[in-house]
Amino acid sequence: MSIAALHIAQTGLSAQERQLAAISNNIANANTNGYKSERVEFSSLMYQTLREAEKSEGSSALGVTSGTGVQVAGVSRDFSQGTVKMTNRELDVMINGNGMLKVTKNDGQIYYTRSGQLKVDPDGRLVTNLNQPLDPEITIPSDTSQIIIGRDGTVSVKTNASQDSQEVGKIELASFINPEGLKPIGDNLYAATESSGEAILGEPATNGFGEIQQFALEGSNVNTVEELVNLIEVQRTYELNSKVIKGADDMLSFASQKIGN
Repeated sequence: MSIAALHIAQTGLSAQERQLAAISNNIANANTNGYKSERVEFSSLMYQTLREAEKSEGSSALGVTSGTGVQVAGVSRDFSQGTVKMTNRELDVMINGNGMLKVTKNDGQIYYTRSGQLKVDPDGRLVTNLNQPLDPEITIPSDTSQIIIGRDGTVSVKTNASQDSQEVGKIELASFINPEGLKPIGDNLYAATESSGEAILGEPATNGFGEIQQFALEGSNVNTVEELVNLIEVQRTYELNSKVIKGADDMLSFASQKIGN
């Protein structure tokens, strides 16, 4: 039984290490714009049947099973709305509701993000703070004096030559049937997968897509108090698994001493 206990405690330690990594990553990204907190899901390993349940006339006997530990079933993400951060910067936008911005990386692939910290690159294109152009591309004239981004995603500008606003493009949003199936790739970006399904494209403020809010950014949805409570719980669980290993080791040591005598 001590050998089995060692194995079970080992799986418990490994599981709590993965949980600790997720909590640490959440806390580290508490101030990352558009970050979505991750949660580790666990499942029990197979059970060994030591005695089958029996039932006879007038009596019954419960079966005896023994668990073999725990495993990480997966890591899910909470895509609920993050905090609103007012910035008063005209190229900061947040999605108030459902949807993600589409961007293109250097590899030519389309990725998705909730971080709306935009800027204008040397070619006049609207890009993210990591120089990823929006898709479809939106180009800002070189003599622009003001940029107006409407709730429906319409991007208009006023130029030095004219104070009449002119539309230069429109921000398109994407949503997914199963956003938890998106694959995080870093830089606040997600890639579509078979689990997430294909992107559903649409205009802001229509068909369930959220509105664009200018002069604001979406902060992380990490609840630091909740993460600290989870951290304490993981620490205690880790300590208990360590004590199981110590207890099993003491039993094996005692048994070996008896055999030696």
